[in-house]
Amino acid sequence: MASVFRSEEMCLSQLFLQVEAAYCCVAELGELGLVQFKDLNVNVNSFQRKFVNEVRRCESMERILRFLEDEIKNEVDVQLLDKYPPTPLPREMIALETVLEKLEGELQEANQNQQALKKSFLELTELKYLLKKTQDFFETETSLPDDFFTEDTSGLLELRALPAHMAGKLGFTAGVVNRERMASFERLLWRVCRGNIYLKFSEMDTVLEDPVTKEEIKKNMFIIFYQGEQLRQKIKKICEGFRATIYPCPEPAVERREMLDGVKMRLEDLTTVITQTESHRQRLLQEAAASWHSWVVKVQKMKAIYHTLNMCNIDVTQQCVIAEIWFPVADAGRIKRALEQGMELSGSSMAPILTAVQSTTAPPTFNRTNKFTAGFQNIVDAYGVGNYREINPAPYTIITFPFLFAVMFGDCGHGTVMLLAALWMVLNEKRLLSQKTDNEIWNTFFNGRYLILLMGIFSIYTGLIYNDCFSKAFNIFGSSWSVQPMFRNGTWNMEVIETNPLLQLDPAVPGVYSGNPYPFGIDPIWNLASNKLTFLNSYKMKMSVILGIVQMAFGVILSLFNHIYFRQTLNIILQFIPEMIFMLCLFGYLVFMIIFKWCHYDVHTSRKAPSILIHFINMFMFNYSDASNAPLYEHQREVQSFFVIMALISVPWMLLIKPFILRARHRTSQPQTSRIRGHSPEDIDSHNSSPSMSADHGASASAHGAQDDHEEETVRGLRAEMVQVRLFPPQHQAREGNGERSHSYLDDEANRQLGFFADRLSHH
Repeated sequence: MASVFRSEEMCLSQLFLQVEAAYCCVAELGELGLVQFKDLNVNVNSFQRKFVNEVRRCESMERILRFLEDEIKNEVDVQLLDKYPPTPLPREMIALETVLEKLEGELQEANQNQQALKKSFLELTELKYLLKKTQDFFETETSLPDDFFTEDTSGLLELRALPAHMAGKLGFTAGVVNRERMASFERLLWRVCRGNIYLKFSEMDTVLEDPVTKEEIKKNMFIIFYQGEQLRQKIKKICEGFRATIYPCPEPAVERREMLDGVKMRLEDLTTVITQTESHRQRLLQEAAASWHSWVVKVQKMKAIYHTLNMCNIDVTQQCVIAEIWFPVADAGRIKRALEQGMELSGSSMAPILTAVQSTTAPPTFNRTNKFTAGFQNIVDAYGVGNYREINPAPYTIITFPFLFAVMFGDCGHGTVMLLAALWMVLNEKRLLSQKTDNEIWNTFFNGRYLILLMGIFSIYTGLIYNDCFSKAFNIFGSSWSVQPMFRNGTWNMEVIETNPLLQLDPAVPGVYSGNPYPFGIDPIWNLASNKLTFLNSYKMKMSVILGIVQMAFGVILSLFNHIYFRQTLNIILQFIPEMIFMLCLFGYLVFMIIFKWCHYDVHTSRKAPSILIHFINMFMFNYSDASNAPLYEHQREVQSFFVIMALISVPWMLLIKPFILRARHRTSQPQTSRIRGHSPEDIDSHNSSPSMSADHGASASAHGAQDDHEEETVRGLRAEMVQVRLFPPQHQAREGNGERSHSYLDDEANRQLGFFADRLSHH
């Protein structure tokens, strides 16, 4: 339970894993989510690390999954997971990679075939409508008889009215162009051809679909009559520039009819093929949607594992993976069990070795949370993460944060709405969690559902105190004020009522105020008063000042527990004490004056009550000659002068003394640092070697006594590379000084395994 109020105690350990078991062991540690790996390859380029090829393969699979997501989106419903799948084994990566690549290839082929078929369908549709429109054009322009399709109309294109030596034949070009380009297309044709063409166009009624972008496109059909090869070439180039599609359109009516019948038959066959292709594509998408979430989770887990393995070292024999991990001391048993499960899952016979090492760096801060406290912890971490083993303010914000919100926005009506919304999210959290939406706004509200729940509860409470529900007041118990005594004593009469727009109740008149306040909250009669805002704002401001100063004092007191825990006597004397003196002498005294005024003055003496604000200003100015503002109590001048002097003394006490002491300590520590640097590394290593390591070294040496000194030096050097000795944090040193046993994980089995590693290294 103590870990809730203070960050967890962390331990730095070296982890020795067999290469074959490293993947499974890291996977089991990842499922726990309690281990932080240190990057032992900071100076190594990301592309030069051991498992960079595996990371690239995972990124390639992520690319395929993103492609599948784009194809599945808005077409097939993706099946949600009831629970996350387990981490796949390394050999499963090949099978998963094969499945994804095969599915990607089939889907890309289906898309390409579908686009080609739709493109052909679009062209045939345009040709069909163009042939129909060409027939309509000839019928309109030449007033053809009913037997148009049985009569050759090619002679209509001849200029029979011209002389024989000028006789010629008109050619025509028919096609389709986008509707928004039609105006520019027509204008350019007229200018380039100098008006020597005849253009006829019509809008296509059917809305077509682009086979690539799947957007709706609108087109116009046109037919251009011209004479001569030069004009034909110009028209062709202009059509290419405007991306107009030119279709072959025969001159005889019979050929146009035969072509139209053939186009219709091809469209029917093409529709059947497109339907089959679409059904095949839908089957592929449904197959992908059924396992898409599971594939995403598996690939992300594999990629995270290989990224973690890239942070580890591998010994020169390529048989041992060395990692440094931070984890909570309280979860050491769970860490060991996870490593054992990883070893069994990989089929390895060599147990992982976990040894506590010493570190000069500050351990990471870890605050354990659950679904209720996670939202409050996120708010605290947004302002700043505390130092290692500091008091965690999140448990206190569970009450203070929603309550201070309610003090500012107290309304029982709006609080009820918030409460119902948060209650709905809490009761349906399992179903809402399974949806896994990416909506950022919704996720923000859902992750803070317990925070909103408490905010709603406290808003209802403070709203009842303020007697405010959607800006309306309740009158449940009846008001404590009465207007009848004002008429009985003759203060009010009909003439006063008619001549005065505002009337004031005098609480000094007997019977006007009953003397018994409203049982709960603000009296509803204040909702009718003209000075309602003046009264309520003053009341709320003073309550906010009191609550704010109490919260500030509480935060400073929490810092005292941190100073005591870390045995920082200097901070207690030079930081905590002057802070409390400054705060209590100024702001604490302000709270005292507010409460004293509330208790000391009643309805009969309220007119003579002095202004606290003026008193507080005069306190800093040492001005006590203001006759219009009477003192609150006897000897007020002496008390206030003492408080101001103490507050002024606390400022240099807090800001000046500690820096000089720290500077002196720094100068004193410099000669010691230079002496430590003067020692050789061999002396330091031998001085810092742990007894367990010495015993292990002795066991290894006795097992290989027949080897020469050179081999022993090789084993010793390799072991020095495997086990990095560092200093314990101050908390560990203090615990050992008190006679308690320090936290060590190098048991007899670990000694045996470490000796086995040394034996293998010596043979290599």
